Amino acid sequence: MFSGIPLIIAIAAHKIVGNVSNPNKFSNNLLNNLGYLIGTKPYIRVGGNTQDYAIYNANLTIALNGTVNATRSPDYPTTIEIGPSYFESYSTWPNVKFTHGFNMGGNHDSRQWATLLETAAIACKTLGKDKLNWWEYGNEPDLFATSSQGPVRASSYNESDYVSEWLAATRAIKGVLAETCPDMLSNETYGYLAPSFAGVANHLKAARTWANGLDTDGTVRYVSTHNYISGATSPGVTLQGTLMNHTRTRSSVDAHVSEFAEISAAAPGLVQILGETNSLYNQGKPGLSNSFGAALWGIDFNLYCASVGIGRVHMHMGTNYRYASWQPVTTDLAIVGTKAPYYGNIAVAAFLGNLRIEPVRIAHLELGNSEGGNGTETDVGVKDSAYAAYVDNALMRIMVVNMRAYNYTLNGAGDLDTRNPAPRKVRTYNFGVEGFEDGREAVVRRLQANGSDAITGITWDGISYNYELSLGKPVRLQNVTAGEKVSVKDGAIEVAVPDSQAVVLDFGVV
Repeated sequence: MFSGIPLIIAIAAHKIVGNVSNPNKFSNNLLNNLGYLIGTKPYIRVGGNTQDYAIYNANLTIALNGTVNATRSPDYPTTIEIGPSYFESYSTWPNVKFTHGFNMGGNHDSRQWATLLETAAIACKTLGKDKLNWWEYGNEPDLFATSSQGPVRASSYNESDYVSEWLAATRAIKGVLAETCPDMLSNETYGYLAPSFAGVANHLKAARTWANGLDTDGTVRYVSTHNYISGATSPGVTLQGTLMNHTRTRSSVDAHVSEFAEISAAAPGLVQILGETNSLYNQGKPGLSNSFGAALWGIDFNLYCASVGIGRVHMHMGTNYRYASWQPVTTDLAIVGTKAPYYGNIAVAAFLGNLRIEPVRIAHLELGNSEGGNGTETDVGVKDSAYAAYVDNALMRIMVVNMRAYNYTLNGAGDLDTRNPAPRKVRTYNFGVEGFEDGREAVVRRLQANGSDAITGITWDGISYNYELSLGKPVRLQNVTAGEKVSVKDGAIEVAVPDSQAVVLDFGVV
């Protein structure tokens, strides 16, 4: 299972998901679309920074009571109480499995341990075996001693301290489950994503947690770490240079692969995942993280992860977040709707195919000057990428992502009255397909928009998933070309791809 979405805990109960009496049908429709393509609805991780702020109050009559302190974060509350009705959200979406995140950080609240024990009992009873994926204890504990939102551990906090805390708490959770949900203690139903570190270069190191006995009890099911290419306010961040940059993506992902190599010898059989990621930390940057260029980045990032053995990627989102795949409700900051990154999610799911029926292997294709247009260009393989999908070692699909920025509006400023007068270049990509007979056809499916700066008007294979059309359900647009085909000639296949567009060649359905 490759696809996943983490929801920050403070909003999942009553915004994105809804509750039993008022489920968010729009969100569920968007998840159903992904599930239709890959065979299973995405696994949902309910966690994030607010996971370590959430304190349980059994007397709270609403799902969640949160206070935003703008000096700590303007995007989500940092003082949070959750009540019994918070857990209704787990009963809202059908056929979805959740990872529930427990509060480890504590937020300097003396009720943290009581919260852990009480919420373990409620969460296990609410989720049961059918809705639980795995548990998680703590979000980004490698930042506990250094967090810009306020440290929750001493500066001397180290891997040994973390492991001692983690083992004590997970054993306590197991004790609660033994009393409350004893049927959820088998190897198939009990386990954790860990260590859920924020990155590979922070205060704590994942490999050292294994050396200090993190998996002493054998309960870690996935080695989970988090990744962000850069930050929303980091100097020099641009759409082309930071996100639509295959070299930058490879470097960022490869650092996680190298880290896992240090762990894997001591963790045989475990799979690496990215338990949280998106374009730019601090919830993304307007004009970048919500643009079509970010959708193209998302395709490249996810498929490169798949090609290097990362087993699952959770794309983080929350209400009002600039990098979210959709805005689930209208607020004073944002209007309900499907956002550009969702179309990247759809393209990835379509390329992977139904994983329940046909397990797929993704290969990263090195592009040379024979692909990507003019042979004299030096940005081939930097501003574009390509991948192949194999089923039973047979080539089924090729994905090409042309990430050369084309601004639809003048200088990407978003003013529709000042359109970009520069022509949009088209690149020709040629791939050898040894063993395919001349004349064999491939269906061409395009992810397209007016430009990399577009935030609306996006389609996948002529289909819109916009809220306004059918509450996120797929609607085929009559004014967008679909059904295009190309044929093998002399052992190769060729496709034209405009700048800022992604294309799939599908050999399996003609």
